[in-house]
Amino acid sequence: MTDLYAVMGNPIGHSKSPQIHTAFAKITDQDLLYSAILVPLDGFDAAVDDFFRRGGKGLNITVPFKENAWRYADAFSARAKRAQAVNTLIQQDDGTVLADNTDGVGMVRDITVNQNVAIESKRVLILGAGGAVRGVLQPVLEQSPAEVVIANRTVSKAEALAADFTDLGCVSGCGFADVKGEFDLIINGTSASLAGELPPIPAACMTDKTVSYDMMYGAETTVFNQWALDNGAAKAIDGLGMLVEQAAEAFRLWRDVLPQTQAVMNALREDRRA
Repeated sequence: MTDLYAVMGNPIGHSKSPQIHTAFAKITDQDLLYSAILVPLDGFDAAVDDFFRRGGKGLNITVPFKENAWRYADAFSARAKRAQAVNTLIQQDDGTVLADNTDGVGMVRDITVNQNVAIESKRVLILGAGGAVRGVLQPVLEQSPAEVVIANRTVSKAEALAADFTDLGCVSGCGFADVKGEFDLIINGTSASLAGELPPIPAACMTDKTVSYDMMYGAETTVFNQWALDNGAAKAIDGLGMLVEQAAEAFRLWRDVLPQTQAVMNALREDRRA
């Protein structure tokens, strides 16, 4: 019997997840069907109930339902507890639903494995203090960076987020204008690129050895990555690899096999150029 999986969100028509997971299933010879489900803004719990009632095995959750999924789940992975938002639900054998967050693992795997960029012992600047950043902080800190600085428009939000993670490493929060010194890796976790805007950080934090990483991606170089390159960054990476790698981690949780990702990333980049 073919196992059912899906991604839920609103909107959802743009989602690459069905393409990605269908490719993973082919690569790993898994018998599954993966679809995209548009969920009414006030209908998340009912939609998930219906999906699992129909025999669904697992779900990916995208905006705006990651906090709804957190409230829906019965049990949580350690990283989901830290993130307080989830993007993956797993139907367990006893009928309970386990929640996980694979965003941070996916981003770190893309940075360190696919891009061969070290985080260990490096000075890291992360822009933004919303759910996207909270979701990646634990995996970043587990790489043992020398320091992580969280910069955000609202200073108190950056400071509060940093305080939640100080047990995992050297992490602090500040305002955009208060960013001091040079960084080895700068991660844009804001949605500014979607609006063609830039977080107002000083160009002095960028050197010819700095790597920029934008969690967003598009057909063209993101505004943030273009700014980084214009200011001498050694390398600029967009979030397409993170998208594929977080999906691969969800696939591993569901099917107990980690798919190879390079061919899938290559295909998505080709589609984007077409």
